[in-house]
Amino acid sequence: MDMVSRMTQDIYNRWTEWESRQLEDPDLTREMQEIMADPEHRDERIHDCCYKDLEFGTGGLREIMGVGTNRMNICTVSRASRGYAAYLKESLEECRGAGRTKGIRVAIAYDSRLKSRDFACISAEVFAASGFQVYMFPELAPTPMLSYAVRYLGCDGGVMITASHNPAQYNGYKVYGPDGGQITGETAKGISAKISQMDLFSDKNRLGFDAAVQAGKIAYIDNGLVDAYYQAVSGEAFGGRIDRDIKIVYSPLNGTGLKPVCGVLERNGFTNISVVEEQREPDGHFPTCPVPNPEKAEAMALAIRDAKRLGSQLVLATDPDCDRVGIGVRTSEGDYRLLSGNETGVLLLDYVARRRRESGTMPAGPISVKTIVTSDLAGKVAQSYGIEMRDVLTGFKYIGEQIGLLEAAGEVDRYILGFEESSGYLAGLHVRDKDAVCGSMMICEMAAFYATQGKSLVDVLNELYAKYGYYLCTQQSFAFEGESGMNEMNEIMAKLQASPLQELDGEKVV
Repeated sequence: MDMVSRMTQDIYNRWTEWESRQLEDPDLTREMQEIMADPEHRDERIHDCCYKDLEFGTGGLREIMGVGTNRMNICTVSRASRGYAAYLKESLEECRGAGRTKGIRVAIAYDSRLKSRDFACISAEVFAASGFQVYMFPELAPTPMLSYAVRYLGCDGGVMITASHNPAQYNGYKVYGPDGGQITGETAKGISAKISQMDLFSDKNRLGFDAAVQAGKIAYIDNGLVDAYYQAVSGEAFGGRIDRDIKIVYSPLNGTGLKPVCGVLERNGFTNISVVEEQREPDGHFPTCPVPNPEKAEAMALAIRDAKRLGSQLVLATDPDCDRVGIGVRTSEGDYRLLSGNETGVLLLDYVARRRRESGTMPAGPISVKTIVTSDLAGKVAQSYGIEMRDVLTGFKYIGEQIGLLEAAGEVDRYILGFEESSGYLAGLHVRDKDAVCGSMMICEMAAFYATQGKSLVDVLNELYAKYGYYLCTQQSFAFEGESGMNEMNEIMAKLQASPLQELDGEKVV
């Protein structure tokens, strides 16, 4: 039997095992029946569902929901939770000593995606059965609030059920460390190794959710934490005499942002807010924006529509788990221009630096952090204010890691802003991940500050270009779907590693 045949046989053995199980989620059983009733595409669909195990990395798990080993479902989520629980026990025993792992605490949150609460409950059941104290949000909550909860409650880790800005058919499982930041490479490898040791279909390591709540092993997070988070975010505002009556259109894109974003804006005096009606309420189908990514013009279309009707100065939209925020600004010609994450990040850096200098709150040796794919214009702005700009690898987890290093060195107050080109921003130290609640507040305050001077954010951006030079930033996206896509990416990487590029468009590669 050749390799292809063996691989095919292995895939069908996996599929047969799924068919033989009495699955807890009836949607999975229905999907299996649909696949078997589709002879034209059956083999292809079975192959894609089962050709590999869902891979766990620094971003946790993220994939299309459905049946199979390569899908997000109750079995793969339970397995990931059991692996994470085993990793926590082992790593904390090494730190604290044998027999001293009692009292492990884990926080869990979930967004508006389909199955998100189900996956959160299954995770909670696994952690409760492992002897952990579980803290779970009683309703959907944004990712930055989960990061805040881990620190606020003194947890050893956290889980956020979300697929961020991916299309509606996706869901994900993000893991957070005790610092409230997403895990990095070595931790991900350790958790992945533990997951690989777990039986996919085992449910003996789960405690019934209601019974665990009754026993106090799962506790719902109360409004005290939510209020403390709102206060922490509001503490980043500079305040002062600004035009808080500017007209704002906001869309949560059917995600988690409605309560926290509007709540924080109203606390800070921004009440002239219109919410896009079709995208107001949580809805995992995302009916008006199939790809709920505020970086995309199509996701912002309804908000721009409302802004034109209302004559609003500013448009905001946050992704489903509310860690990214995209903006649109009315120009002097009355049109609306969508700003990229690079442009918004540079504007925020200049605004924060300006307001800190004016208010006398600029720390000694200030530091800003950005990713290597974020505009170099930020470095020019930072230099003009005497701010050290640190470049880190792509992913906000590495910005959070820098904050942790500053904290360990007793220099955390030097941090003033972190941002990345994919519309993620963090002012302040209340969380260790990008925060679109805080970002929305800072953007609105920035727009209101310049409105008192008769300027839009586009006007200010043009002033920065005139001062520092124009920086053109564009993005190209390529999709590599399924096993063939994975193979193609691996081939590209193998060629680059075997024959590294010497130059690109006449520029030397270093």
